[in-house]
Amino acid sequence: MEFKGRAADLDLLALQLGLVIEGAGATRGRAVIMTGRRRVGKSRLVQEFCDRSGVPYVVFQATRGRHAAAERADFTAALTQASLPGAELVAGLRAADWNQALRSLAVAVPDDAASIAVIDEVPWLVEQDAEFEGALQTVWDRHLSAKPVLLILVGSDMSVMEALQSHRRPFFGRAATMTVRPLHLGDVQTMTGLDAADAMDALLITGGFPEIVQSWRPGMSRGDFLREAVANPLSPLLVAGELSLLGEFPEASHSRAVLEAVGSGERTFSTIAAQAGGAGALPSGTLSPLLSTLQAKRVLAADLPLSGKADTKNKRYRIADSYLRFWLAFLQRGLPLIERGRGDLALERVERSWTTWRGRAVEPVIRESLLRLLPDGQWPRTEAVGGWWNRQNNPEIDLVGADREPVAGAVHFVGSIKWLESQPFGRREYDALARDVPAVPGAGPDTPLVAVSRSGVAGGLPLAAHWGPEELVRAWR
Repeated sequence: MEFKGRAADLDLLALQLGLVIEGAGATRGRAVIMTGRRRVGKSRLVQEFCDRSGVPYVVFQATRGRHAAAERADFTAALTQASLPGAELVAGLRAADWNQALRSLAVAVPDDAASIAVIDEVPWLVEQDAEFEGALQTVWDRHLSAKPVLLILVGSDMSVMEALQSHRRPFFGRAATMTVRPLHLGDVQTMTGLDAADAMDALLITGGFPEIVQSWRPGMSRGDFLREAVANPLSPLLVAGELSLLGEFPEASHSRAVLEAVGSGERTFSTIAAQAGGAGALPSGTLSPLLSTLQAKRVLAADLPLSGKADTKNKRYRIADSYLRFWLAFLQRGLPLIERGRGDLALERVERSWTTWRGRAVEPVIRESLLRLLPDGQWPRTEAVGGWWNRQNNPEIDLVGADREPVAGAVHFVGSIKWLESQPFGRREYDALARDVPAVPGAGPDTPLVAVSRSGVAGGLPLAAHWGPEELVRAWR
């Protein structure tokens, strides 16, 4: 399948390889820690980069739960089969530990020309053998860093990969860090061939996960895509969510229950505890560390009200990527129907709740897009865009632009989002926004009002600015 998108990620890797080729760094070798959510396309990206690089390389893929000795044997076998000039020198080697295995990599890579070495799913190696990290640091310092090699360490468990770079860990300070994110709104529009508004729908459904976006044939409408997907129990849209969850969160685990509670629409600590606990609410001592872990893994995100006043008690949780949010809200419950050949019923559930679900799901995407448009000439100091709410969610403000977060020094604008197919942002929405502005700490009667609308803005409204789908997509170009 043709590789599409990821131009910025490929350029970033090419820059690192260029530094190796030029010998421009403090050491001849360079290391990159590449992380990102499971199924976001890291392995495919790094393989494409290696294939395009024009230099010899080796890619080793770890296996979860494997015995460390068997993993080391596979590692040396991968070296033997690679295009590295010194591969034949390590043929038949049986490494007794990871120090020996990684030293064999140092033997295989050339001294006088650039090469690439990729170790994929590093967290599984760390899990198998507590000595792996120390061996990696030792071999890098004594051997690999002295050679013109780009070492790329890849892993999906973001908390483990970030820990590799933390203080007091053996590999601290030795690698640059790169996060591979889902395809962005601009890439999704290019790959689906949709207009800006429909491309936003495609992003919310697919989450920008490459294998799902590639299954969306160019020009296909949202309804046709979903209809085709639910007619096939093996479609990427249906399968990727379960594979992603099962890879980290077994069905019977508390973590899975928490994710399902948030995915069903619960946003506060107390309502998540009640929903995830089943017969009784999850105790705070159980739920708090679970939420922290899920945030560290970048599966959950937590938002705080943005205003001129600190407010840490009104935290709101959401599923971090919109695809998993869509899957948990609609597809997980629909799988039994789809497997019985009644995908039409699952699709009816989506259509009944689509407008309401989309209205909430689109908010973080819009805020992130505005952050790419700002600061600009009108708001040269706006570097934070969030929302504001009180404990009763009355009022709940969609957009707050400020100089910083989570506590603003100055509130620059307050705004509202209206994301409907046929109804523009009108006088009623403007009046409601103007009425609610004084509730936001740091805002007042003179605070500029803004709007984001899928279907435009009615004439004559004294808005300071407004944005539509085309501007939001342009932010990612």
